[in-house]
Amino acid sequence: MSRRAIASLVILVLAACSPGEPAESAAPGAQARDSGRREVAVFAGGCFWSVEANFERMPGVVAAVSGFAGGRTANPTYDQVVRGGTGHLESVQVTFDPARISYRQLVDRFWRTIDPTDPDGQFCDQGAPYATAVFASPGQKSAAEASRRAAVARIGADRFVTPVRDAVRFWPAEAYHQDFARLNPVRYAGYSRFCGRTARLRAVWGS
Repeated sequence: MSRRAIASLVILVLAACSPGEPAESAAPGAQARDSGRREVAVFAGGCFWSVEANFERMPGVVAAVSGFAGGRTANPTYDQVVRGGTGHLESVQVTFDPARISYRQLVDRFWRTIDPTDPDGQFCDQGAPYATAVFASPGQKSAAEASRRAAVARIGADRFVTPVRDAVRFWPAEAYHQDFARLNPVRYAGYSRFCGRTARLRAVWGS
C-alpha cells in the first residue's frame, strides 16, 4: 500500500492525532540573528515527509526540501523512484545558517529521528527507496563520521546500518510533496501514527 493510500485510510479515525515525533528542543545559538550565511546538507531517512518536518522545526534551519539522491536517473519522478530501479533514496536537502546551528548538530539530530538498525526501510515504508544515509560533502565528512561513531556507541556496531555516503546531486520532488506535514496535518498525523514512528523511535533510542 502506498504512503498516500495509508494516509487516506486512517484520516477518519485519527483526525485528532498529532505528528508522531517529539517536539524539537532549541539548539544552542537558536536566539542568534540570521547571519545571512547558508550551507546545505542532505539526509535520507525513509519518508521524506517526516524528515522534512523534523528539520523544519529546528532553529537555524532556513528550508527543507523533499526529493531524491543517490541514484542513476536524472530528474526522477516520485513514481519512478518508488517503483524501484533508479537507485535513488527519498531524501531531504536542508538549508541552514551555520552561525545558528552547526552541521554536526544536524547530523546528531538526524540519528534520533530514524531507526538506524533497519536495513530495508523505515517504519511502514519498506524497500530500497526508503533506506537511510547521510550524504556528506568532503568538508562535512569528518563531522558526519564523528557523529555516526557517537551514535554507533549508543546503539551498537553490530546493529547500526545507516552509512555516511559521499554527497551527490539532489533532485527536488514534485510540488505536492513539499511541506506535506504542514499543509496536510491531519493526513500526516494519521500516516505517522499508523506507521508507529514514535513507539519504534522510543524502542531504539529510549525516551
